[in-house]
Amino acid sequence: MSKVIEVTDQNFEQEVLNSDVPTEVDFWAPWCSPCLIVSPIYDKLAEEYGNFKFCKINVDDNPEIPTRYQVQAIPMQMFFANGKRVDELLGAVPEQVIRSKVADVLRRFPVE
Repeated sequence: MSKVIEVTDQNFEQEVLNSDVPTEVDFWAPWCSPCLIVSPIYDKLAEEYGNFKFCKINVDDNPEIPTRYQVQAIPMQMFFANGKRVDELLGAVPEQVIRSKVADVLRRFPVE
């Protein structure tokens, strides 16, 4: 994958749950300053990891998915593999924390 994919309530299942690689979803909103701080990190990682999908969903424009996954604060990053949520990070965390989480998810759910 080479760029962050914008997902919506309509394509979440296709892009995330049916993905053949582990996937990170960044729950964000344009008014959220911490969200805007971490966004470039995901852009960078999306270019580096070919075996991992990075997505983002605007919680204001797409309320169904955040409600389904009980997102109560943003930024919230959820990690999915094999159609299930497998991990999460809350808040504007440093790049190294995100890298470590991606590596952990890839260890637990290797891509063949």
